[in-house]
Amino acid sequence: MAEGRITTRTREILRRHGLHLKKSLGQNFLTEDHVLHQIVEAADLDENAGVLEIGPGIGALTEHLAEEAKSVIAVELDQRLLPILQELFVAYPHVTILHGDAMKVDLHQVIEEHLGDCKKRHVVANLPYYVTSPILMRLLEERLPLDSIVIMVQKEVAERLTSEPGTKAYGSITVTTQYFTEPEWVTLVPAHVFMPPPQVDSAVIRLKIRPKPPVAVNNEGLFFRVVRASFGQRRKTLPNAISAGLFGGKRKGEITLWLEEAGIDPKRRGETLSLEEFAHFTNFLDERLDEHA
Repeated sequence: MAEGRITTRTREILRRHGLHLKKSLGQNFLTEDHVLHQIVEAADLDENAGVLEIGPGIGALTEHLAEEAKSVIAVELDQRLLPILQELFVAYPHVTILHGDAMKVDLHQVIEEHLGDCKKRHVVANLPYYVTSPILMRLLEERLPLDSIVIMVQKEVAERLTSEPGTKAYGSITVTTQYFTEPEWVTLVPAHVFMPPPQVDSAVIRLKIRPKPPVAVNNEGLFFRVVRASFGQRRKTLPNAISAGLFGGKRKGEITLWLEEAGIDPKRRGETLSLEEFAHFTNFLDERLDEHA
């Protein structure tokens, strides 16, 4: 089978610059044009859209984004790739390449400075597997001024983000993501369309940012602590898990009573609770803790 245009382009760029991909940075470059089109289509870009791309690599996705969006700011950690990206996009004044770590740069400032005049703002990225969860949580918890996040992640992570209560994939990252966004599965991406191919398949998901969470939570900090504790020891029932996660193993009896009073069977495990039930119990717990302070 003949090599595709993106694959040929990738090989040529790497050869010309004498670059070897770094496994430590999770560098697996996408080489299928139709998948790149699917990612951009999922972002629903237009001439008023601004895009923050995390980890542009050698610019295959960046090029497609530049053709659709008003402005693109691409944040790349690997300094070796900067001259390649700057060379590729020298004729694209609306594309800015920024050297930095997406976990450390001030993303609010980056968006305001480079995408401030865009009516809609999106994150579009092929995230390295090893930093997927930290980057996603940062994007959500910092409440960046975004309309959507379209990311390619490991297939198992995509399943977790879009799963339902009672399933094996359902976890704290599921609840957190669905609190802030409406997740939607876009497409499966097999390992063989990457260079080099990873050990697992990937998937593209679209996270539409909610104007406000779908549940009312009186104490958001406590809500996320309850969620994390409930999944901290998945095999344990809620009183054991919450007691261990929030109170150092103490107050198990009180938690059992409070769950019963809130209408939640204390024999249940965290993976069975819906987003609504987590919110309901957190509000109930917040009141009880205030009474017993």
